[in-house]
Amino acid sequence: MTTKNGIDVEKMEQLTEAVEADADNGIFTFRAETEWSGGSTCETTVGDMEKGGQPVDGPEFTMEGTMLGSREAPTAMEQFLSALGTCLTVTYAPHGAKMGIDIDDLRFEFEGEVDMRGLLGVSDDVRPGYDEIACTVHVDADATEAELAELKEVAEANSPIVDNFTNAASLSTELRPADA
Repeated sequence: MTTKNGIDVEKMEQLTEAVEADADNGIFTFRAETEWSGGSTCETTVGDMEKGGQPVDGPEFTMEGTMLGSREAPTAMEQFLSALGTCLTVTYAPHGAKMGIDIDDLRFEFEGEVDMRGLLGVSDDVRPGYDEIACTVHVDADATEAELAELKEVAEANSPIVDNFTNAASLSTELRPADA
């Protein structure tokens, strides 16, 4: 077994081969359910993720609204940044391993502003989300600047969350009243 950056490189190659052989092996279905619990707080359950058609259970966690929360849990916007950081981490480490790069330390810092006039409906000229997110990647690795630049390019090109930032996913919403 060859391990690099905590990644079993042989397993990663086997997964890649399995997906190349049968695209269904690469299909993951993610689900989440969020239930309002009053005020600006909600409980979210993630789970019933399917990995190659097999269910995988997930945890419950509390999220808070952006404006009126009590800071006992991360806001949705903070979770959004966290999802981006998590996704980039799990693309940098394995792709670095595939490229033969030993990563000793990897950290992402994110910052973005949200103008609440958009969320509150005060201005149609202001979007309710981030206009821009700044990301600083701190990496300590046995690699040249050119190799790290290539790793950055490969990791970002293969990150599902970065893809959703740059190529908006369509959203289909169905409203079901409680009595339906």
